[in-house]
Amino acid sequence: MASKTVAASKPVPSKAALAAKPKALSLHIGLNAVNPSAYGGWDGPLAACEFDANDMTALAKSRGMKPTTLLTKKATRAAVLSHLRAAAKALKAGDFFMLSYSGHGGQMPDANGDEPDHKDETWCLFDGQLIDDELYFELSSFATGVRVLVLSDSCHSGTVTRALPPPPAPLGQGARLMPPAVALRVYTAHQAFYDKLQADVAKAAAARKSAVVDPDAALAQVSQVGAAAHATALVGAFKPSVLLISGCQDNQTSMDGLHNGAFTESLLKVWNQGKFKGDYNLFHQRIRAGLPATQSPNLFVLGSSAAFIKQAPFSV
Repeated sequence: MASKTVAASKPVPSKAALAAKPKALSLHIGLNAVNPSAYGGWDGPLAACEFDANDMTALAKSRGMKPTTLLTKKATRAAVLSHLRAAAKALKAGDFFMLSYSGHGGQMPDANGDEPDHKDETWCLFDGQLIDDELYFELSSFATGVRVLVLSDSCHSGTVTRALPPPPAPLGQGARLMPPAVALRVYTAHQAFYDKLQADVAKAAAARKSAVVDPDAALAQVSQVGAAAHATALVGAFKPSVLLISGCQDNQTSMDGLHNGAFTESLLKVWNQGKFKGDYNLFHQRIRAGLPATQSPNLFVLGSSAAFIKQAPFSV
């Protein structure tokens, strides 16, 4: 009788090994439009933000993350905040969270007096804006030792709307910036709502803020002193390790494209389907080198991020 060949069974990972493996979650937001009823009749049409979110979702999957994707109508304030809070509850020291945003950036008057330029920056979600104070507060809710990577392909600065008008966009591109006149109209129409948001965040942050300022919050040496200082002043010491790479400097605009935003396109090209070798500093430098002088991606860090920034990008 012919002997049967028995296939070797794969070893079953022990519970300890499974417990030791870091958990990795990600959230990818892309809006090609906003709800006109929440923005004074403006629908903010863009072409490539959903492509950006889908491409970043694919990248996250390739790195072993469990991604969630919110496109245009599903990218509401409630949905974004709910997913951020769920991730903060689920992750612990050593785990990884990636957040990517592609859409319009905006600004509104600073109602709680925590901004030197008297403007709060925003992400334009489908049914309303997410204020930078809210984002910093939600990020500070992650546990000590969680690594948080934020990639923002938008105009996310008050400065840009006070500078000279940006140069004409290249063919097929447009700025990811809510026009200043629209921003003012939206804020005026919903002032009570947005002022209360800022006041509530400031109150919650004050109740939780540590009396001891985290020295790593000075990570101003990397870049974006103002943003790091502002975030730390708002919520105190950051427990998680946070890296944020944004699409441009304060006085520039992030450009939309036909398939990807200029920043996301450069990021994916540098990443080269995982062939990139280097740490986050080099990754940022290469992305920046791939863009024109009119758009220079920024990098800043919050919390104890010295070890995080030396890791290979998207390492779980």
